[in-house]
Amino acid sequence: MISTDSRKDKLVRTEPPPIKDPVDFEVKLPLCDVRKLSNGVEVHLLNMGTEDTMMINLVFYAGNCFEKKKLVAAATTHLLKNGTSRLNAFELNEHFEFYGAYLSRHCYNETSEIVLHCLNKHADELVPVIGEIISDSIFPEKELEIYVQNSKQKLTVNLQKCEFVASRLIDANLFGEKHPYGSYSTLADYDALERSDVVEFYDRYYRSGHCVIFAAGKLPANIMELFEKEIGRLPLKNHRGAGNNIAYDFQPSAEKQKLFINDPQGVQAAIRIARQFPNRHHPDFQKVMVLNNIYGGFFGSRLMTNIREDKGYTYGIYSYVMNHIHQSGWIISTEAGRDVSTATVTEVYEEMKQLSNELVDEEELRMTRNFMIGTILGELDGPFQVLGRWKNLVLNDLDENYFYSAIKTIKTISAEELQQLAKKYLVPDEFYEVVVI
Repeated sequence: MISTDSRKDKLVRTEPPPIKDPVDFEVKLPLCDVRKLSNGVEVHLLNMGTEDTMMINLVFYAGNCFEKKKLVAAATTHLLKNGTSRLNAFELNEHFEFYGAYLSRHCYNETSEIVLHCLNKHADELVPVIGEIISDSIFPEKELEIYVQNSKQKLTVNLQKCEFVASRLIDANLFGEKHPYGSYSTLADYDALERSDVVEFYDRYYRSGHCVIFAAGKLPANIMELFEKEIGRLPLKNHRGAGNNIAYDFQPSAEKQKLFINDPQGVQAAIRIARQFPNRHHPDFQKVMVLNNIYGGFFGSRLMTNIREDKGYTYGIYSYVMNHIHQSGWIISTEAGRDVSTATVTEVYEEMKQLSNELVDEEELRMTRNFMIGTILGELDGPFQVLGRWKNLVLNDLDENYFYSAIKTIKTISAEELQQLAKKYLVPDEFYEVVVI
């Protein structure tokens, strides 16, 4: 028999539970434990989670802005897993697969990274091999030839896609083809790659480069001893200030609008509209993130409601602020039918004018606040996602105060502030426009 007291604690199923909006939650960013290896390399540890898994992310300042010849940074990063003095490419891959681990490499503008996902009990077997890759990769000529051949085939296929071409062109127009953010590769650039270029880049930016380490999950007790033994012994340097002295050749296009016919028989147009925008250290950045979401940042945005839901010109259209470190851009991206591409562009600018001329109503602002806070809550659900937040802060030379400032901005920014930002930044004449058919 259930006691009277027990009945009081039971759910009342005839009454719905109270609904709490995301903006009413107190958002907390779990803290990282920051250590240093004997060579000065920072290690950001997030010991969090219930599963016996972990992620290790080694970030090097070895992106394409450091290369003297196109594609050298990307080629070097890719070929890190293709052979050391002790293990060839097959043996390296077999080693990680044997322990159920996955090692990936990525190259960006300023940075590149080596990312390991594994069970924490295998860290002793895997971290030493990462140290070996950083200090003793040999870049066999045959592996470079395979990489070049595969990359050329992939580029040839991509160049037939309007959306790929449009993304390249808008970056080149916005920053200039000599700027790392606007530079793009050709088939001839792959043919010009030489092993000596890769080895030189590797020696300078990996073997003795600037590095920072991030690790998250259920971390083993000896993780710092392991890092010190395998990474701390290498001639690596602290990452602070590593990219501050890069000279960026900023030469945006003089022509604001371009139409490019990629396929004369094509029925779809790729549309990219963008303007220059400051980086995260600018006082308007966090406020503009709210304005961007209202404009085109999520499925309930102005652009989506108008151009997809009302007009039916596209399956999806979004705006976003580029995730660059030194300079940035605000971009609108979509694919629409060729016959409605001009009308789509017109509506993009029309929504800019609406935000400049009229105040956002409270209901729309509340929906946007809830979406943004809800997204952040989702991104803090798990150690790897939380570490991603921390990595973004550290690489942009920010701290947790920036995170909490963003939360406050989302919750408190007014419709009047948003309108002033729209008048300042959503100015059609300041946007570059590329349409590729």
